[in-house]
Amino acid sequence: MAIEVGTKAPDFALKNQHGETVRLADFRGEKNVVLLFYPFAFTGVCTGELCALRDELPKFVNDEVQLLAVSNDSPFSLRVFAEQEGLEYPLLSDFWPHGETSRAYGVFDEEKGCAVRGTFIIDKEGVVRWTVENGLPDARDLNDYVKALDTL
Repeated sequence: MAIEVGTKAPDFALKNQHGETVRLADFRGEKNVVLLFYPFAFTGVCTGELCALRDELPKFVNDEVQLLAVSNDSPFSLRVFAEQEGLEYPLLSDFWPHGETSRAYGVFDEEKGCAVRGTFIIDKEGVVRWTVENGLPDARDLNDYVKALDTL
């Protein structure tokens, strides 16, 4: 079960597609964070969602907001995926220990070995202010993220 609104967001340190460590704590006091978990790179629904975010990037990466997308893929596959799709925002690898961050947020599917489509909007103080979880085949609506960010 995904963590609830009002909960302090679990901190993490994950490698991005360039091998750099990104910590949630790096944004505390600076930016709201849209933390998006997705099952796997190179799959149809995931590619569609991440490219839709790319196409609306100024709404999700700006002076007030940082988008972080997390999957259980290796950083190496995320780099190829990012290059192939022109994704310039951080794609974070929850590969090893496998799914540790996904589990901390309650969005790891033990049977399938991957994160489900969980999204968390975390305010500048590190508190979860909005969340949604979709099934593996169900794409999320980006407009919902925008509306939630407007309430912060």
